[in-house]
Formats: sequence, structure tokens, C-alpha cells
Amino acid sequence: MTKVSPALAFARFGLGARLGDLDEVTDVWAALHDELQVENAGVLAARQLKDSAALYADVRQIQAERRQRNDAAANMAGPAKAAPDRRTTALATSLQREAQQRIRIVKQARIGFVERLVAFWTNHFAVESGANQLVKAMAGAFEREAIRPHVLGRFGDMALAATRHPAMLVYLNNAASVGPNSSQGLRNRRGLNENHARELMELHTLGVDGGYTQADVTALAKILTGWGIGANPDQPRRFGKFEFRDAAHEPGAQTVLGKNYGQDGIEQGKAVLADLATSSATATHIATKLARHFVADQPDPAFVQRLAAVFTETDGDLMALSMALIDDDAAWAAPPNKIRTPLEFIWSAIRALDLAPKPREITRILADLGQPLWDPPSPAGFKDDLASWLAPDAMTNRLDAAELMAVSAKGPEDPREFAEAILGDLLSSETATTISRAESRAQGLALMLMSPEFQRR
Repeated sequence: MTKVSPALAFARFGLGARLGDLDEVTDVWAALHDELQVENAGVLAARQLKDSAALYADVRQIQAERRQRNDAAANMAGPAKAAPDRRTTALATSLQREAQQRIRIVKQARIGFVERLVAFWTNHFAVESGANQLVKAMAGAFEREAIRPHVLGRFGDMALAATRHPAMLVYLNNAASVGPNSSQGLRNRRGLNENHARELMELHTLGVDGGYTQADVTALAKILTGWGIGANPDQPRRFGKFEFRDAAHEPGAQTVLGKNYGQDGIEQGKAVLADLATSSATATHIATKLARHFVADQPDPAFVQRLAAVFTETDGDLMALSMALIDDDAAWAAPPNKIRTPLEFIWSAIRALDLAPKPREITRILADLGQPLWDPPSPAGFKDDLASWLAPDAMTNRLDAAELMAVSAKGPEDPREFAEAILGDLLSSETATTISRAESRAQGLALMLMSPEFQRR
């Protein structure tokens, strides 16, 4: 294997070095492999965090109480006095607790490769918390329940978990999709919604060039009808959880990508999803995105092909794929031209400066930087190419954040010594000189955070 610096490993595949990390890590591959093989790596279990079913119930109760207040106000002669919405406040507190747990694990991560993978896959199966109150409430739980348990497991298992998660079913409207010829469709004249089926093919599996047609999208949408959420609060075991509703499921066989699926009920959807998850087009799509995210905006095609081959040969084993990524010389050969996304920048700054920020502060900063937590602009997720994050106003906002964080930094008084400990052999003489000439420690640390060596990976 090509010899690489620990500093590059922390930047390219991790969350950035903490003080002392570069001295302790001498065998880059061993450290990365060890992190992958930690039992339940990626899983986040916190008792104070509610599951998606509980959060779904909270939102439905908030909505019911709001309707009651509105009805009462409509029947009053004068204006109604708004009562404190305690459940809404509790929901906001839950979101801050979710953010707090992410800050905790970011600071504790040895290198942060697994957390980077979690972020990659959460963005791949993106849900937009700004879409509506239900998705906002469940976005953090979606990551915990659908992504983290499978981040080093089988891609097919993650795809199934993401597809049937309540947050995704609400976000992409599948919970409201009804088969036209189902008993519910014939009775209520409710229609088919193709959003989920389209994104499942275009974004989650095959890719935009994956060879599917509009007829395939329509057939898959029919197959996914009935995949919904238990909405009856009088049935607590099903309320807010995935539920297959046979009355909404389009009956009969469907053909997707030339293959006939005649299975009954939910098994029809599971069968087509399993085939999509192991398709050669999916292998290429995933390999390309993975190489683009970690290594280069235009990754070496041969490198992509090698990753795709591993995906195919292992039936989508994400542990094997992650190891193949870091074990390939091409993953290290590309110059550090990619820029850290706002999320990566903030996480790396927190680690480097040993900060203990309040979750509300971090969520506000991320929103200012254009990457609000769990709120991408579309089902395609946040972009991570250089051009998307290199706009002048984006750099100005990063400087504001850097100056704010630098004031609270723990560690050496000398900012140049600080930079040497964080950036190692990536630190150029020009940047070191600039930092040493800073008028204050805080200014020097802000310059370190804004340096090319810190910003790029």
C-alpha cells in the first residue's frame, strides 16, 4: 500500500484530528480497519431519544390539539387566547437532544470513518425535515433506525429499512398512495403516487442512467401501494409504525425491468427491492457516489469499477465495500481538492478545538452555512462537490463561524503549535507563517480553520 500521512487519513476518511491524535496513529489502515470492526459500530442507543413511533404519536397529538383549539376559537365571540403548546416545546427539545447526541459521538470517535459513512448513507437516503412536521420530528430517528444499524451490513437491508421507515413513507408520499384497483381505491377513488418509486430507482438504487422507464416507475409505485403507517391510535402496537395495508395494495402481477413479480402482498415489494439492491446498475451508482464523496469529484473510472465489483461480488456487503474503499491506492492518490461540507467543517472544528457547544448553537450555524441538520433541499440530498460549497458568501459565513468557535478553543496557547498538532504534515510553510503572525490566539486559530489544509480533504 502507498504510504500516507495520518493527517490525510483523518481529513479524507474521518472527522479531522483532535489534539494528540496524529502522534498516536502511526498505522493508518489498522486504525481505520479497527474502527470498522468495533461491535455495533454506527449504532446510537440513547435512552432519552424517542423512537419514530413515539414521535409520530406526539405530532399527531399536537395536530389534534391544534384542531381542537381552532374549532373552539371559531365558536367563540371574541378572539381566543392561545394556550402554551407544551407538546410542541417538547418536540423541539427532542430535536435538540438528537443534535446533542451527534455532537457527543463526533467528539468521541477515534477517527470518524464510521460517522462519515453514516452521514454519507443518511444523505443517500435523504429525508427533508422541512417538508412537514411529521418528517421533522422523525428525521433524527430515521437516521438512528434505518441507517445506523445497517451502515456496515447489507445494502439491501438498509434500502428496505429506509424504504419502509415512517419518515420516508411520509416524505415521499407513499403512505398516501393507493392502488387504483385496490378495494380502497375503488371505494374512495384515491390515486396512485409515484414519488417514492421514482426516487427509489433514480436516487436510492439504479441511478438516473439505470435503464428504467416510466412504465417501470408506475409498476413499482403500484407494487409499493399498501406500504404505509399505522394511523389508528386505538391500535398502539401498530400506531406510528410501518404497516402493510392490503386494502390499499394494487392487486395482480407487475413487471419491473422486464421481470414479472407475481408475489402476493408485501412480498411483492420485498422481491423487487431485493433485485434493485443487487443490480449491476446499483453497484455502479453506489460505487460512483462513494468514490466521489470521499476521494474526488471526478473519480478514476477504474477505481469506481473496482468498488462496483466488490459490491456485486459480496451482494452489497457494506463492510467489504468500506474496506475496499480505504484499501485501494486510488483512494489516497488524488490530491486533497475536495472541500469539507459545512457539516464536516463544523464537526472537524469541534474536534480540533475541543469545544462543548450547545446543540442550538450548532444547528443555527449549520443552517447559516447552508447545510441544516437533516434538512437537505431535495430527495437527492446535499451536494458534496467543490463548486457547491465554494461560493464567496459561503466562505464568508465559514469565516464568521470560525471566528466564533476559535474564541472558546482549548489547547496550546500558541496557534502555530496548535495548527501543527491538528494538520501535521499537511500544514504548509505559508499557512504556518500566516498563523504565527496573527494578532491574537483566536485570530490564529480562525486562520487555521479557514486554511486550505483544514478546509480541503
